[in-house]
Amino acid sequence: MDLRLPALRGPRRWAATAATAAVAVLAGAGVWTAVASDDVPAVHRADKVMAMGGGVRIDTSYFTAGSGRRPAVLLAHGFGGSKKDVRQQAEDLARDGYAVLTWSARGFGESTGKIGLNDPKGEVADVSRLIDWLAERPEVELDKSGDPRVGLAGPSYGGAVSLLTAGYDQRVDAIAPAITYWNLSDALFPNGVFKKMWAGYFINTGGGCDRFEARLCEMYDRVAESGNPDAEAVKLLDERSPSAVGDRIKVPTLLMQGRTDSLFPLGQADAAAKAIRANGAPVDVDWIAGGHDGGDMEAARVQARVEAWFDRYLKDETGVDTGPAFRVSRESGRAGNDGTVPLTGTSSDTYPGLASGMRPVALTGREQTFDNPAGANPPSISALPGVGGGLSQLSSVGLSLSIDFPGQFAAFESAPFVEDLQITGSPTVTVHVKSTSEDAVLFAKLYDVGPDGTQPTLPSQLVQPVRVEGAKAGKDVKITLPAIDHEVDDGHRLRLVVSSTDLGYASPTAPAKYTVSLKGDQGDLRVPSSMGEDSAATPLPAWVWWMPIAGALIAALLVLTGRRRTATPAPDPELAEVPLQITGLSKRYAKSSDRYAVKDLSFRVEKGQVLGLLGPNGAGKTTTLRMLMGLIKPDGGEIRVFGHAIRPGSPVLSRVGSFVEGAGFLPHLSGRENLELYWKATGRPPEDAHLDEALEIAGLGDALARAVRTYSQGMRQRLAIAQAMLGLPDLLILDEPTNGLDPPQIREMREVIIRYAAAGRTVIVSSHLLAEVEQSCTHLVVMDRGQLVQAGAVADIVGGGDTLLVGLAGDIADPVVDKVADLPDVESAVRTEGGLLVRLVPSATDTGTGALSGTEATAVTTEREHASTGAAEAPAQGAAVATVTKEEPASAGSPGAPEHSAAAARLLVELVRLEVPVASLGPHRRLEDAFLTLIGGSG
Repeated sequence: MDLRLPALRGPRRWAATAATAAVAVLAGAGVWTAVASDDVPAVHRADKVMAMGGGVRIDTSYFTAGSGRRPAVLLAHGFGGSKKDVRQQAEDLARDGYAVLTWSARGFGESTGKIGLNDPKGEVADVSRLIDWLAERPEVELDKSGDPRVGLAGPSYGGAVSLLTAGYDQRVDAIAPAITYWNLSDALFPNGVFKKMWAGYFINTGGGCDRFEARLCEMYDRVAESGNPDAEAVKLLDERSPSAVGDRIKVPTLLMQGRTDSLFPLGQADAAAKAIRANGAPVDVDWIAGGHDGGDMEAARVQARVEAWFDRYLKDETGVDTGPAFRVSRESGRAGNDGTVPLTGTSSDTYPGLASGMRPVALTGREQTFDNPAGANPPSISALPGVGGGLSQLSSVGLSLSIDFPGQFAAFESAPFVEDLQITGSPTVTVHVKSTSEDAVLFAKLYDVGPDGTQPTLPSQLVQPVRVEGAKAGKDVKITLPAIDHEVDDGHRLRLVVSSTDLGYASPTAPAKYTVSLKGDQGDLRVPSSMGEDSAATPLPAWVWWMPIAGALIAALLVLTGRRRTATPAPDPELAEVPLQITGLSKRYAKSSDRYAVKDLSFRVEKGQVLGLLGPNGAGKTTTLRMLMGLIKPDGGEIRVFGHAIRPGSPVLSRVGSFVEGAGFLPHLSGRENLELYWKATGRPPEDAHLDEALEIAGLGDALARAVRTYSQGMRQRLAIAQAMLGLPDLLILDEPTNGLDPPQIREMREVIIRYAAAGRTVIVSSHLLAEVEQSCTHLVVMDRGQLVQAGAVADIVGGGDTLLVGLAGDIADPVVDKVADLPDVESAVRTEGGLLVRLVPSATDTGTGALSGTEATAVTTEREHASTGAAEAPAQGAAVATVTKEEPASAGSPGAPEHSAAAARLLVELVRLEVPVASLGPHRRLEDAFLTLIGGSG
């Protein structure tokens, strides 16, 4: 249920609330943006209020684009929301060839009627009438008369009505419910215990008890007062649950459930998957990182998967990849500056369920007696409905704010694990319970405890309540703990806590004493480990051991037999402090005398620089780097690193670290073990590795202790960078270091590169991501077709355009803008977010940016360090305050030539004359613009 709390409806609503989280799954607010182009059809929206009988009126919106018949999709919203929440997704689906109908459910938005919690005679019947209406639309494809080709999707409350409608109306063809319930009484009364806080927020979000059907309001008042759900309450919610028609749901179903969800935990989707699959229908299960307790809702990925699901089962596009049968999103790496944790996905061709691969974990602990305090206060704390997202995100990075009060719980612990343990599913444990009262209410939870015993983590902040009837006489109780996906690191322990209270639930208010003990061998904890842990007990294949040894022997043999007898050129003392100088470098293609991969390439790199090596595919970048590393031999020219000529096996290569064309790791070893093994293979002393320094720069954190097979692509990239940094080489070479990384990971990689160079070392980066190069590099070498096109400082190359940005200290009127546009050297002047964008006539800024080669390129990179000589003072007219950077004359044919500064100076004088309030004046051109200009003009 998409619980939208009244206190959070204002402009500062918290993104981690259940309301925002549930809506974001499918609505994707702020994430999905339509890209306008001539090829994208315009979306037409028609709003209509439909009468449903009994005075109920439902507010709808109908979205179409293009012409012809197409399948239809009904998009439902979450609890507390309205049709507006799914408008963006509706428009996206309409552009992609669907007729989309959205509506506000009874009691929400502009729709009338009482909230019935998806009453089959109320909200579910409304959806069937909407399907009737779609069947009469000329745009909608029909399976037969009165039967449109139609799918349903929605989060939480909307997900449940999708399931229910599929059970009651056989015209539904496919569904994609998200973070929803299968059995509402089981969700709100788990094991006979009242989930009081979620139920209270639920009533509040609906607008108060009076907004609900009378039977529901009476039920809530009764259960909230007694704290015990009665049989009539259970029956009422059961009748309005998808489980009531589970044997009738026979359509392809994509179930997306949240890992951080104390309202509708993973077990709800598991029950749905088993029931629908038993009917013979295709079912895929996707555990997303977020949920009603907050976290990352993966809106973009989820929406893309929903659309693929409908493309397959509504459009009958058999070639569409609908994704794996089971996928779980996992955190990988540390939280970024924005607080989000990078995610990776682990998948399986079959859905394992919640009890696959069960293995025993021995627990120890004596029989323990503890109190149920009077009034059930103070209560233990696990999840906090409405604000639990913060706790869940903390638990994902190894922190927990769960509280268990002394004297109110029993605890049992395992021994430390000798290897990592991946738990995916529902652990179980059997305990013996005795009570001084007739019945007992207990709360079981499983903590991950670190080696020092401090800061125990409660995965996803989940707790399992259980009502034990007849506890006074003593009773064995099998507890099925909440389903989780959590990795327990080696050296950690598991701690089972059984508490008498929990803030989110109703506990008996009468004081009592509970006694809990482990039940012999059956008391052993059993944990599911189907996703990756089964293989841990299987002996590793022999090649894992002999391949590294064989590789090392072969490499040694090649070095010994392939070592050249020719004399190596003597070091050049004048270049002893120069990290890299390339002179006249050439490499022909195999069996060709006139086709070059690299031709007459010359440039030089200084200490402390981050050099970006740019060029389109086939420009010769990777070939250059491979020659630099001694992996291939050049046909001509010379490469010197710190004055030493490069040859295969050159000792000076020990001062060079590289990441070229990826790195290989042994998957069964941890990140740290892989790095230690790599360094050991170099034969250099362990203390020279500077392992901790390299790891700190790479920012891998606790992930180093995990097996590499569990790493995401981003983590593998950072591990490869850390490997290249071992020994803290003076020259670091990175070929496409951001391949496969998402935006947060790319930002982290940028910071790694900048930190590394900050200590006076040098980095060379080859990349296609020009925006990243512009932010991380200080200098550039641009190549095309194997030849040098341009070299120099980033600021110089970017600043070589014909457009200037005039920063304004105040607003100016349109007539003044027109006067600027009419100036002699000005081609156009337009307002922009940064001020005034002035394009100069080409003759005023002709810098002759031709290709540099040989000594010209060397001069650019070593000698052209332009210093700012201050600001030109503007005459005291109006509010004009100008800042113009002066530059010393550059070498002929290079950017930043005097013509550019002269044009800018003339413009400044004219702006002051026009009383334009100038705050700054400088070139305005992105690296992408400069790059395309250079490549476009190369021969």
